Amino acid sequence: MTGISRGKSLTRRIRAAAIAVPALLASGLAAQAEEKGLWERDKLTGTWGGTRTALEDKGIDIGLAYIGEALAIPTGGLMRGTTFEGRLDLTVNTDLEKLMGWAGGKAHMRVFQIHSARNFNALSYVGSIADPSNIDAYGTTRLFTAWVQQEFGTVASLRVGQLAGDDEFLVSSTAGGLINGTYGWAAMMAANLPSGGPAYPLATPGIRLQVNPTDTISLLGAVFSGDPAGPNCTNPNPQICNRYGTTFSFSGGAFWLGEAQYQVNQAKDATGLAAAYKLGLWYHSGERFADQALGIDSATGLIVPRPVSDSPLNRHGNWGIYGVIDQMVWRRGDASTSFFVRAGALPADRNLVSWYIDGGVGFKGFMPSRPADTLTFGLAHSHISPDAVAADQYTAANIDPMWPIRSGETVFEASYIAQIAPWWTLQPDFQYIVRPAGNVPINPANTALGPIKDAIVVGVRTTITF
Repeated sequence: MTGISRGKSLTRRIRAAAIAVPALLASGLAAQAEEKGLWERDKLTGTWGGTRTALEDKGIDIGLAYIGEALAIPTGGLMRGTTFEGRLDLTVNTDLEKLMGWAGGKAHMRVFQIHSARNFNALSYVGSIADPSNIDAYGTTRLFTAWVQQEFGTVASLRVGQLAGDDEFLVSSTAGGLINGTYGWAAMMAANLPSGGPAYPLATPGIRLQVNPTDTISLLGAVFSGDPAGPNCTNPNPQICNRYGTTFSFSGGAFWLGEAQYQVNQAKDATGLAAAYKLGLWYHSGERFADQALGIDSATGLIVPRPVSDSPLNRHGNWGIYGVIDQMVWRRGDASTSFFVRAGALPADRNLVSWYIDGGVGFKGFMPSRPADTLTFGLAHSHISPDAVAADQYTAANIDPMWPIRSGETVFEASYIAQIAPWWTLQPDFQYIVRPAGNVPINPANTALGPIKDAIVVGVRTTITF
């Protein structure tokens, strides 16, 4: 087939899809499909009188969910207070083979509407490295991810578009029962990569290839744009530089990420113990990774201890290694017990967090009367780089004797997800954050006030799927 013929064929398919979708909507609205009862249906709004089912039959899956939470900081942190945060999440997944005959074709788009009380979120109160909430973000409506994917049977798939690393890499399903952001895109990535890296809420252009040598082994490789905030961003909050998610940044070098995965018994109907073992490597080609101990004196051009320098000494490139273990250890019917461990290491001279580890245990259906509920405990530690500690020691010895010495930040969390209905969950949550930001002064201009105190975060989250 010639290029012109292929182009005409694709045009006909697109035209047919454009005609079919409105007709589908009309027929769906006219249908009198029986809905499940309010407390039995999977989604609050049901099948939309048959329209949602008709769209799914043609390959169009529209998802809408809302997460809202109130978090209080009764003690410690930068200040006491209570905040409300929310996120409306619209997702459209399309099976292009069903819709327009594109064999192995998939498409995806995800949009967020993010808001909080006075645009002041939990992190603003606590001042920690690990964000107390994994939905914390600058209040705006933004495009998150948008991509197309070509699948080659079950052997491989290629994804191109606006991608997020935390969709597929460094993931633990058991850790998903916790709400602190570090149990998703871990602090060793968020605190060290430019603008936090390609992860919520800033995705970035990229390409991802997945190859599946066997049913249980997958090899993932991806390259992302190095700085999702875009070029020349000087705002302390990089999310403002890419406010609507449409900057499509190609600046800041390239971020390469690879992961080998071994997974068994992952299907919902699997009867064996689920297990996932992952090993990841990454490299960033950017040139602006600040040395944690040294800087350049602007008057002399000499390398000097960073606390008295006018600008940091920037290093070229960055890299790291990590591993993930997610293992179910007991199962009986719908009830199960699983644990997870994740750890990683990075160069100490150019990273605030030089090594990281988290872990925890999750219990599902531990009460016979509540088979869908989960209880998860987590512990995470971000170790401050020895080079950054050396900078603190220099400051305390030569500039300000009251300057605290950083060591590390530790997060304890307990979270319970109560399944009220298939479409609705309530999630009480408790966190205790030891040495927020690793033991930094609560006010650098007045170190007599001491470091930020250990913080308690308590609250409740609700999630509704429409």
